[in-house]
Amino acid sequence: MPGDKSLSHRALIVGALAAGETVIAGLLESADVLATATALRAFGARVEHFGPGRWRVIGGAWQSPAVPIDCGNSGTSVRLLMGAAAGQGVTATFIGDASLSKRPMRRVKAPLEAMGAVFEGGDTLPLTVSGPVCQGIAHVNVPASAQVKSAVLLAGLGTEQPVEVAEPVPSRDHSEIMLAEFGAEVIREGNVVRLGANRRLSGRLVTIAGDPSSAAFALGAAAIVPGSEVTVENVLLNPHRSGFVMALQRMGADLAMSNIRGQNGETIGDVRVRFGPLFGAEFTAEEIPSMVDEIPILAVVAAGARGETRIEGLDELRHKESDRLALMAEGLAACGVEAFAEGDALVVRGGPIRGEAEVRTEGDHRIAMSHLVLGLAAEQPVTVDEAEMIATSFPTFREAMRGIGAKIEEVA
Repeated sequence: MPGDKSLSHRALIVGALAAGETVIAGLLESADVLATATALRAFGARVEHFGPGRWRVIGGAWQSPAVPIDCGNSGTSVRLLMGAAAGQGVTATFIGDASLSKRPMRRVKAPLEAMGAVFEGGDTLPLTVSGPVCQGIAHVNVPASAQVKSAVLLAGLGTEQPVEVAEPVPSRDHSEIMLAEFGAEVIREGNVVRLGANRRLSGRLVTIAGDPSSAAFALGAAAIVPGSEVTVENVLLNPHRSGFVMALQRMGADLAMSNIRGQNGETIGDVRVRFGPLFGAEFTAEEIPSMVDEIPILAVVAAGARGETRIEGLDELRHKESDRLALMAEGLAACGVEAFAEGDALVVRGGPIRGEAEVRTEGDHRIAMSHLVLGLAAEQPVTVDEAEMIATSFPTFREAMRGIGAKIEEVA
């Protein structure tokens, strides 16, 4: 699998904040991550590509960019960079494509304002942020958002005041792990993370693990296509990111994990899935943060299971690149699967998958990839109306899936 997207963004940004040289191996070279790399150059960091997945970052003090920072389709880029820029005391204007310009920024803007950052603009892009932050904060991260938590922690590097984030429901913890790996004092007590006195970062070597959100498409395909067996090697198994693997196990998938080990503070390993009978299950809102990006492919797996699957607490999906809750229900139904949204829950009743539909994606990469996987188990082909945007997270999707036997082709 390609490198993890969340780790790739963070390795670039933290490397650009650190003194000295950071060398990154296995970086995901997707459109979203490349937007972060381009932005960091505008902030004054040296960001160099010297081989497939291999990058060098020379960090230090940031400068105010001369032009707006275009984050394309990447919500992670804009939210984390806003926090980092505020902490560095620079002024920057952030813009994005049509989809990103509709996504809400209030949840990250509010805590940064409380820390002393000044914003020009409303609650969507374009936005201009000016630092420095000068206040501490005790932020309660509700609803759970790793991007908001990360923005607060990155901004907190620029102040000596107390900075902490409390999470009633824990979100992914890559930022705090990576900050500690680069030398910052990061204190974690229960569901509270705070920055200690030492907030200086030093460059280092980082190896990026395989992306579990990308791996989910291959593993999900193996779970629902008769006769399949797929092993994904060196995939990230952080407990806050392994919800999809746990969900497959609960649904009865023939799944095994091996070669579990540590790497740069994270847990990685190999995951094998073999086709077998699956059964519907219920998933609660508390489980969603550990698999929020994998909900579309989990819904596809549910279509191939016996009985009903109910996934609750999906309001966050309405504010992604698209309204993923509505589009998954619509797309599955178009393919002959009984599926519907009920409040903030998605209900899928498994059975034969007819296919023979063109699915509306609204430019959402995960909606497209999930329905293409659905087509592998359908009686008739499934077509998606767009595919170019898949490059934002998984640029080698078609090649990878074809490599394990999938028939995915462009149509005129």
